[in-house]
Amino acid sequence: MNRSLMLRLAPAAILGIAPYAWAHFKLMEPQSWLVESALGDPQKLGPCGGTSANAGMPTNAVSKVTGGSKLHIKVQETVYHPGHYRVALAVNSRAELPPDPDVTSRGSEKGPQSVSAVIQNPPKAPVLADGLFVHTSRQADPFETDIQLPNINCTHCTLQIIEFMAEHGLNKDGGYFYHHCADLQITADPAKPVDSAWMKK
Repeated sequence: MNRSLMLRLAPAAILGIAPYAWAHFKLMEPQSWLVESALGDPQKLGPCGGTSANAGMPTNAVSKVTGGSKLHIKVQETVYHPGHYRVALAVNSRAELPPDPDVTSRGSEKGPQSVSAVIQNPPKAPVLADGLFVHTSRQADPFETDIQLPNINCTHCTLQIIEFMAEHGLNKDGGYFYHHCADLQITADPAKPVDSAWMKK
């Protein structure tokens, strides 16, 4: 095979195997705290993305939102894997973000492969929503939904969105998950009671 033909076929070969080796998503709304590539990278490392080799470049973006209202979430899966998403909120520090859910896996010739992950139903703080956008086929359009925010005042909250990937091998930094975060400034709606369960202890 000549060199020019090999170069033309290489991208197709990579795309052909990519769905079985990686999965990625891009956080479109609210704005990510990190500069993301077209694939949404860097996103492996918990709790908020980056990798052990690349911490990522902060955007310094802070989205100002109203407590007790709906926040629009929009993500684009850039490389397919079956799975679902979870959304959580840290009020005081990122240390409050919950650990990645427990995963059931199976053995394979290539090592452990993910089967399923625990979904909180109903979700409990600091998780806002879980089991979102369950899918078993490739989706061309972004996933979108509105999430209810607690009615609180928070100058620098962290909204975390993670993707669980089924039928996936362990990745060095993120296990069976990919991670994105957005920084929020939440101002409570004075017409509504403050959600005391989310206040500083």
